[in-house]
Amino acid sequence: MSKTRSEARGADATLPRLVLTSGEPAGVGPELCAQIAAARDFDCELVCLGDPQLLAERARDAGVELRLDSFDPAAPPRPHRRGRLSVAPLALALPSVPGRLEIANGHYVLAQIDRALRDVMAGRFDAMVTAPVQKSVINDAGIPFTGHTEHLAQHCGAARPVMLLVAGRMRVALATTHLALRDVGAAITPTLLEETLRIIDHDLRRFWGLARPRIAVCGLNPHAGEAGHLGDEEIRVIGPAITAARAAGIDATGPVPADTVFVPRELARHDVVLAMYHDQGLPVLKHAGFGRAVNVTLGLPILRTSVDHGTALDLAGSGRADAGSLEAALELALELVRRRSA
Repeated sequence: MSKTRSEARGADATLPRLVLTSGEPAGVGPELCAQIAAARDFDCELVCLGDPQLLAERARDAGVELRLDSFDPAAPPRPHRRGRLSVAPLALALPSVPGRLEIANGHYVLAQIDRALRDVMAGRFDAMVTAPVQKSVINDAGIPFTGHTEHLAQHCGAARPVMLLVAGRMRVALATTHLALRDVGAAITPTLLEETLRIIDHDLRRFWGLARPRIAVCGLNPHAGEAGHLGDEEIRVIGPAITAARAAGIDATGPVPADTVFVPRELARHDVVLAMYHDQGLPVLKHAGFGRAVNVTLGLPILRTSVDHGTALDLAGSGRADAGSLEAALELALELVRRRSA
């Protein structure tokens, strides 16, 4: 049984404590962590998981002055102050060169995720925020890995994780995530959609405090199937799942054509859009909010946010990477922690 927040963190359990994974060492993650820590204060304790020497090197690459402090889990939480960063050390397998992937460091990347998850599950942190990882390196290291979302769900016993991207007031959830387009139609079932709608409804109530979330459900095919003339998934699968969700008290609408649901009038009528596959919903959201969008994993027993971009190997070490999405991920995690605790 997990300890309570007070038991796990001592007497001062009022200040939120967030754990930040620094991600792929050859990518922009470590320098983004350094930039954020050097640039501003946060009304929470911020603890970064990573190799201290790597973080110091990437801070220098980014041209920022940063003092690294060793994280003491027994000490009371203290607010993050710019110019300093509390680090829970993890050692690289091999030194990392910006932009150059090293398979030997695949286990290091995964160790960050697993340690952060264990600590949040144990109540030592309120939420985890993740910098981007390179899936290919982890797979090439001999570890089956399709992404943060799926890995976290598997290791904390969540049957159905749901990826939600947030950009300001726009929220887009996905029925399927990292799946080849040719496989999407077979993957979408009434059970999957009903469970996904239930999770969205539950977590928008839990984290955002919405009394009755309004969910727009996209069709799979152009024009939502055009009454069966452009595909029948809307008739056979999506429509019945929406009907079942509504019978369970969930405010789901659709199936609606994906090419019209993102117009301002439709977005104003809904709290979230459920897209059927990755590139149906995310291009619109990233166009609207790239650089400030946040990835939130729903359906977990913990709170996890992340950036909306990849490792950007071509920018690593240049000092030109934009930390806006990581900053937004930290801000949203802190906002949701506070709302959940209120």
